[in-house]
Amino acid sequence: MEKEARLFQKASVVNQARLHSGYHYPRSIATAALSDEHKARFTEEHRPFVHSQFEKFYALDRFGSFTDPRQFERFCAYLSIPCTPIKSHNLFNFNRLEALYATVEATFDPVLLGMHYRERVHAHAGIHVYTSARVTQAVADGDVWRMNLVQQFDAQEEPVLLGISSATVINATYAASSAVNRLFGVADLDLTHEISEIAFVSSKAFENKGLTVMDGPFGSIMPYGKSGLLSLSSVAYTHHKISYQNLPHFDCQTADDLACTPSAPGICTTCLRRPASNAYKMIAQMGQYFSDSVQFEHLFSYYTIKSKLKTSYIDDGRPTEISKLRENPHFYCLFAGKINSIYEVEKIV
Repeated sequence: MEKEARLFQKASVVNQARLHSGYHYPRSIATAALSDEHKARFTEEHRPFVHSQFEKFYALDRFGSFTDPRQFERFCAYLSIPCTPIKSHNLFNFNRLEALYATVEATFDPVLLGMHYRERVHAHAGIHVYTSARVTQAVADGDVWRMNLVQQFDAQEEPVLLGISSATVINATYAASSAVNRLFGVADLDLTHEISEIAFVSSKAFENKGLTVMDGPFGSIMPYGKSGLLSLSSVAYTHHKISYQNLPHFDCQTADDLACTPSAPGICTTCLRRPASNAYKMIAQMGQYFSDSVQFEHLFSYYTIKSKLKTSYIDDGRPTEISKLRENPHFYCLFAGKINSIYEVEKIV
């Protein structure tokens, strides 16, 4: 059951499409190890959508990083992930970089991946996909859930009311997780939410390369799957607004716009009230790490609501949380921010 008109339209595509090897979380060994654990399997099962033939660098800012070179190198050694120090390179500004490393990291193509799974799901006789649909009521009746579902394909049409029964429900709605949990009478997830922007840029000098600057209010630029574009994200400028409530409340939501509410957030990229782009601030921030020979051009931006557990503020981790919140009828809540952690669901469900 999917609120939007088709699958894979929100955070599934509005991200840097990084197939994590663990480098990104030097203060969260658990997240780093989990990211790396399933990488080989994800790559093998989705090889047509994975791009790994590019140069990927990680670096440490000379000022304000939470991690120093010795710590980062020990962290990589502990995880047994490649990390080769680079002392000079004509594309980078070593006056601002304390350390630069050649690493091995891949990117997946979210657009192609979405097309693949939409086709696979729709072709499966045992799966029925309800799009433009929302659960409005859920009641436990013995060992099954009885749910009312409203389906509305066009604002001008009358909504269709459907009744559905199931012995098991899995809530995998990310930003809407707590709202759906409430419908089924189970506990919220303690979440924070941010309206976030991913900028897409091009660069002749830095084509098919990537740089991530650790570990603090810095940024990252890398290939976006097989699109030929570079995705640009910044800790300081990607996130425009934040909500500390378990449901995503933002001042851009209006009472008369049912396409985006705290209990059922919409698609930020197409919203006329989305924030003004911070792309040029991101480019200026990342430009400090490059030599004058490297220039970036902003093409467009995508926006979405990114959610994370409140406990993530301690170590910047992104744990996958899969909880069985009710027995008979079964109710699971799956909350994951890293695509290769999807396999964790097999351990629980």
